[in-house]
Amino acid sequence: MVLVGAQAVYFHTGDADLATAPTTTDADVALAPDRLADEPLLEEALRRAGFVREADPGTWRGQGAVAIDLMVPEALSGPGSRGARLPVHGRWVARRARGFEPALIDNETHEIQSFEPDDDRRAHLRVAGPAALLVAKVVKIEERRATPRRLKPKDGLDVLRLLRVVDMGEVAQRLQLLAADEMAGEVTRSALASLREHGTESDGPIAALAASAVTGTEDPDITIESTVLLVEELLQACDERR
Repeated sequence: MVLVGAQAVYFHTGDADLATAPTTTDADVALAPDRLADEPLLEEALRRAGFVREADPGTWRGQGAVAIDLMVPEALSGPGSRGARLPVHGRWVARRARGFEPALIDNETHEIQSFEPDDDRRAHLRVAGPAALLVAKVVKIEERRATPRRLKPKDGLDVLRLLRVVDMGEVAQRLQLLAADEMAGEVTRSALASLREHGTESDGPIAALAASAVTGTEDPDITIESTVLLVEELLQACDERR
């Protein structure tokens, strides 16, 4: 199990010196099918923990409307269009999602703790690294460009958050390794191509979404300029490591 999505982004970035506060309504977890034990069954474990499956495969809602999305990288999801076909666990417990292939490679184990000072619970969980998260965010934005109403400004801002705090050289090196990987290579190369085509444009989707997310808290024009410059810096670092 690997923590992905916005919570993983915020784990690495905090507020990234942005006035717009980090926020998300659910937790996204990527599963490696070949490493799942047969017992306990995921569905039984989730129901024992108080989660109820929503209509969409992989979406579970628990106490206090806490939601969790269980996803399997598309390359490992088997046949189908929505649910991921998991041996033993079935095809409804998790859904297929393109873009999370790198997260099963680029991750490290961290201690996760509660935000509440009087809650001393601790858990160790793998968290996707910045390179994998950048790929997932860019792929998500690119896929939703055909349906503008599905685009979320927060996704563009999450790209900016990551670019503001990472070591460009380290991320570029990791992206090159992911691009050469048998499982994660295709989706990584696709994300890098999208960054080159749209990420360096001031009116491109990434910069525009990031600017839309900060409206009312920061100068959108500065946000656009910052996003474009940082994307260009990352791509240059990638080119230097070819």
